[in-house]
Amino acid sequence: MGTTPKTVAIGRHRLGGEKPLFILGPCVIESEAFIREIGPAIRAIADAAGVDFVFKASYDKANRSSIQSFRGTGCEAGCRLLADVGAELGVPVTTDVHTAGEIEIASEFIDVLQIPAFLCRQTDLIEAAARSGRVVNVKKGQFLAPWDVKNIADKLDAFGCENYFFTERGTSFGYNNLVADMRSIPWMQEDGLRVVFDATHSVQRPGGDGTTSGGDGRLAPLLARSAVAAGCDGVFMETHPDPARALSDGPNQVPLAKLGDVLNQLREIYTLVRRPA
Repeated sequence: MGTTPKTVAIGRHRLGGEKPLFILGPCVIESEAFIREIGPAIRAIADAAGVDFVFKASYDKANRSSIQSFRGTGCEAGCRLLADVGAELGVPVTTDVHTAGEIEIASEFIDVLQIPAFLCRQTDLIEAAARSGRVVNVKKGQFLAPWDVKNIADKLDAFGCENYFFTERGTSFGYNNLVADMRSIPWMQEDGLRVVFDATHSVQRPGGDGTTSGGDGRLAPLLARSAVAAGCDGVFMETHPDPARALSDGPNQVPLAKLGDVLNQLREIYTLVRRPA
């Protein structure tokens, strides 16, 4: 049945342990005030649900559909803000990085460096992240089969990275559409890899609204339930107080007011699936 994945340490949290680990936050840093407001709100919801989480937000959305779309605050300012909020909340933080230069800056502040799906095979980027000493999360490209990520894992191993995991976020299916194949979760785990499921980007319709991406955010909780039932080690889920007014990926995000119910359901499913037969 393959190699049993090792537990990944993220601060005091463990990916693949007895409790599910969630990666939660808005898509992008819309402003400092926004991040300082939503961070404590998510912490309170997670505490009430009895789950651990890593706080996430992007300092730069470098692959927006349109040149006119909002991108973010910039690398150093965004990473400093995330580190500050994470320290106040007492949780690890994560953000995506796009170049080796950004990794040099981000690694001073960020607990988990996220390699975007479009860049997941960029060897120089993988090497810089691996040598940073931080935990690395590689998002599986929409163009890759589940077994292809083993080659990326081999790169991380070769560059001395011990704490890393992969995130499933759907596979391209024709134009402007993604499909999440739940078989990919056990397939990657059988290669000895820890797997997180990205519930919100898996319902994205890339470029589906012309100058922006569309999505079916109402289906994100459904896919998350399916992924946890399939045995994923954690769930990545973006959330926003008012997705319709979000500056990036609004159609995919889970309304903050509904996040607690979703986390409670996923915690219960995770416990059931991990219970010894």
